[in-house]
Amino acid sequence: MAASLFINDGIRTGGEKMEYSYLGKTGLKVSRLCMGTMNFSWTTNEEDSFKILDAALDAGINFIDCADVYGGNNICGLTEELLGKWFAQGGGRRERTILTSKAYIARGDKLEGVNDENGLSAYKIKRHVEGSLRRLNTDHIELYYMHHVDPHTPWAEIWGAFENLIAQGKIDYIGSSNFGARHLCYAQENAKERHFLGLVAEQCQYNLLHRLPEVELLPTARELGIGILPWSPLGGGMLSGHYLQRIDEARGPVTDDKVTEQLRRQLTEYSTVCKELGETEADVAIAWLLSNPAVTAPVIGPRSMEQFQSMLHAAEIKLPEDFIQKLNEIFPGYKEGPQAYAW
Repeated sequence: MAASLFINDGIRTGGEKMEYSYLGKTGLKVSRLCMGTMNFSWTTNEEDSFKILDAALDAGINFIDCADVYGGNNICGLTEELLGKWFAQGGGRRERTILTSKAYIARGDKLEGVNDENGLSAYKIKRHVEGSLRRLNTDHIELYYMHHVDPHTPWAEIWGAFENLIAQGKIDYIGSSNFGARHLCYAQENAKERHFLGLVAEQCQYNLLHRLPEVELLPTARELGIGILPWSPLGGGMLSGHYLQRIDEARGPVTDDKVTEQLRRQLTEYSTVCKELGETEADVAIAWLLSNPAVTAPVIGPRSMEQFQSMLHAAEIKLPEDFIQKLNEIFPGYKEGPQAYAW
């Protein structure tokens, strides 16, 4: 397989500042930042969400991530409904968007009866895709993820359901999320037997504080031509630069289960080197992910316009090699397997 099929080429189009990359082994180009919408409709209200989405399109971000369970107050689907309203405003919003959604998690739908449970049955996939299309106010979804591994449902059933949906024009590509390396292999081997494209993207937790995917997941995805889209690029806010400040300002003792001394030392050193570089901790965390050729696009999740503008700047940062080495010293990574665990 040619390297250009799965290694980001820094494609630029339309004279925009935003860079683009092929999505895995496909010919589809997506922005190097993916707009995550998990906060929209509850943490971020509709008006502010619309403003952020419009600003993202104007900045050249054409990649928007969602899931059928996103929404506050335990109301699944609210975020998809918000996106549907945003698309309904017209102005080319839907046409300019590479849209994603996901299924696997139970949505609390009483009409599904005993089948309202986590899983990827053909029954569930079909119902959840059609529900997402209705809420999103669209007739197709470009990239549809399996939100988690389902060890019970056979791949023949899963791929059969997705083949039918692709044939109907309801989805274009299939991705996985929270899969192990072996699950990527199982999926692709079964897809190959069916002469089916299979997976083109894996969305996983990967950041400076969580580098375990470097052992097996990242090299496996690279060899299979599957693009990596890291979620939680800021480590749940730990890499935002505000975490240590909140700890230092807090009254009373900081419990060990919140921040160990080692983690405190790492975050303190991290803050220092970022200040020396002249960039914020949050921007450096995203820029570090973008420096990895295995990464297609980090999934950013701004809650405000200010956060979005800062994250947008991260895409313009080119980290020097010696600085990346400093980060590796602060947050040690892993060798690829089997070198990571065998002689």
